[in-house]
Amino acid sequence: MEITSNIVDTPPRDAATVLVLRQGEQGLEVLMLKRHADSKDLGGVFVFPGGKRDEADGSPEALDALKVDVKLLHAQLGEPQLPLAHAASLFIAALREAEEECGLQLEASDLQAWSRWITPRMPSMMSKRFDTRFFLARAPHAQTAVQDNHETTEILWSTPRQALLQYWQGDIVLAPPQIMSLSHLCLFNSVDEAMQEAAQRTPPVILPEPFDQDGMRVICYPGDPQHPVSQRALPGPTRLHFRNKRFEPEGGLDALLHLKS
Repeated sequence: MEITSNIVDTPPRDAATVLVLRQGEQGLEVLMLKRHADSKDLGGVFVFPGGKRDEADGSPEALDALKVDVKLLHAQLGEPQLPLAHAASLFIAALREAEEECGLQLEASDLQAWSRWITPRMPSMMSKRFDTRFFLARAPHAQTAVQDNHETTEILWSTPRQALLQYWQGDIVLAPPQIMSLSHLCLFNSVDEAMQEAAQRTPPVILPEPFDQDGMRVICYPGDPQHPVSQRALPGPTRLHFRNKRFEPEGGLDALLHLKS
């Protein structure tokens, strides 16, 4: 995992990501995909299905194909300044990416807005900036997720706790948004709990603030003393430090799993 200090001055591009959930024997499980090792950004990293919004996602044909009131979709995002059609196109982008990357055919009504991540000007691990809406969705019955063997090379269904354990043991590589999202999902015992919690709140806006401390990259989140936003947006740690060739919080794995020391 290479950390850069490159500054990206271009505006963030709209994107959408889906956290596909299912109920397993050990509780809630989430779908992750391994990015192709040759990918320019996040090669070899496990991510959730997703990608940038295309202009075609906002076409009249794409909007007409939706089977849900676009006003309801717009309300979910908690972004009143967005035009209705643009808000709906973000849901369409999420559906398209889920089908392209892992073969799952979802409906807009399956999606529940979860969070919004905006890449900082110093992305640390990427060469581009994105304004990404994260959605939750139940895994559809009678469908099997498969990697596309182009952008993604492996499929992983895991409880959030187990995925973080694998990360800590060095078995998989994760980027900060995935680390923090998995940590958040550790608080839920079931898909129902997570979906209900998401439906009852406005998606938090997470604009990470990176800085270097003693030659080490640190990424802080709302609620951290170094972040300009004093109110927390996420449960768990408010900053991650890049050390031991990975991002980790001060409290170690226990902090990510919400275990009291």
